[in-house]
Amino acid sequence: MEQKKLAIIATKGSLDWAYPPFILASTASALGYETQIFFTFYGLQLLKRDLSLEVTPLGNPGMPMPMGMDKWFPVLGMALPGMQSVMTAMMKKKMKDKGVASIEELRELCQEAEVKLIACQMTVDLFDLNPSEFIDGVEYAGAAAFFEFAGESDICLYI
Repeated sequence: MEQKKLAIIATKGSLDWAYPPFILASTASALGYETQIFFTFYGLQLLKRDLSLEVTPLGNPGMPMPMGMDKWFPVLGMALPGMQSVMTAMMKKKMKDKGVASIEELRELCQEAEVKLIACQMTVDLFDLNPSEFIDGVEYAGAAAFFEFAGESDICLYI
């Protein structure tokens, strides 16, 4: 029987959007899937050695807010200076309190499980990103190379 395949396209570079590709990829790999994550546009932030990811509550209207803030705190208040840092700190604390692995740990787990982490070469060039800022083991390819794998995959996710 041929090995199942999972292809993930990661396009977001915020803390809350960093979890899904790494959790899904590491789980799929543990279940025996051949897995690739193709990082493009802002998703490339997830490959940097030094992560400084934040939560952006303003762009996530479905985000559950502490203390029922979504009921009494105006959405516009999320744009106040410092709110993004406050929400990021709250999210990191909640993750730690609940025993959720850090992005760095999940990313390392993916690498140990032989998940291919592929940086979109066109986007690296477009944004003048320096590959030396990325973690070791990242591969570079264009969309066409990713489509070869995605076209044969059993599951393809856009995150």
